Amino acid sequence: MSRRNSVKTVLKALNRYLIFFLLVAFVITCSTMLFVSVLASTLEITLTEETIGAAAKITFWNVVLLSLLLTILDHIRRKLTVERPVRQIVRAANAMVQGDFSVRIPKQMKFASDETFHQVIDCFNKMAEELAGVETLRTDFIANVSHEMKTPLAVMQNYGTLLQAPDLSEAQRMEYAKGVSDGARRMAEMMTNILKLNRLENQQIYPKAAQFDLGEQICECLLQFEDVWEGAGIGIETDLAENVTVTADAELLSLVWNNLFSNAFKFTPRGGTVRVSLTATENHATVIVSDTGCGMSPEVGARIFDKFYQADPSRSVQGNGLGLALVKRVVDILQGEICVESTVGKGSTFTVTIGRC
Repeated sequence: MSRRNSVKTVLKALNRYLIFFLLVAFVITCSTMLFVSVLASTLEITLTEETIGAAAKITFWNVVLLSLLLTILDHIRRKLTVERPVRQIVRAANAMVQGDFSVRIPKQMKFASDETFHQVIDCFNKMAEELAGVETLRTDFIANVSHEMKTPLAVMQNYGTLLQAPDLSEAQRMEYAKGVSDGARRMAEMMTNILKLNRLENQQIYPKAAQFDLGEQICECLLQFEDVWEGAGIGIETDLAENVTVTADAELLSLVWNNLFSNAFKFTPRGGTVRVSLTATENHATVIVSDTGCGMSPEVGARIFDKFYQADPSRSVQGNGLGLALVKRVVDILQGEICVESTVGKGSTFTVTIGRC
């Protein structure tokens, strides 16, 4: 293989030399003949066979030397401006094939390479950066899904083992069966949210815009949690502007309100308060959901919309860290905005702004 490559290299060099030889021979021969003919006619010089032969020999060797010089210069130019960046691109591509997405191609000196290579290198580095981000997300996603599935599976397995005991009382049997059903429900919810988030991120769900009363929708979503707030002794305060119509996807927006309400009730202690307000301008509607719960630090608030992120590492509060990621993605698809303000020990406030048409 090495010998074959050497032969190919020599043949390429000879081919380039032949091209330069023919080009230089043509240019010099035409220029010399024109110069000599004009000079002879102007000065009335008689050209003999001897002088023509000597001039031809000198011209031939000049052509040989100039062709060799041009071939060497062209070889050096190709090495610096073509082959070197190509080798770097190929080396980086092979590294990416092996799974190394941290590879980057260094910038080339502008005078030492073609502008096209600068564009190729910039695109390659951007691609490598994006692939590195995707790989990180994929790894984190797999790790988080595995972790989240492991907990309910372990609970279900433990309760299933306990249910096999022959001397269980009716109360114990109901308790253990409830543990199994709760674990199954938690896994089902997680799988549903994962599928929804995947379809949203891959743009497999397209908004179906329709005009509806936003205040009525918020009331309907809020009433679904009536048993939750009554059971937990949580107060509800609402301030909803009337006749606020929006043109958006009602099903997608219901995901936003349901997740925000669920989080508010989940983190608000007994005796706390959840407040919901709706205001509107001519072009935008703003919904604010606030609670008097535990709140969160600025560090947690900065990551609260990340997939699978949970501020409580002990998982003392049930959840899988996908709800707010769904909320953020839906709001982005609907070209709205969402922000959060929170103080530890005082509660959190989520503000959602969407266009009315």
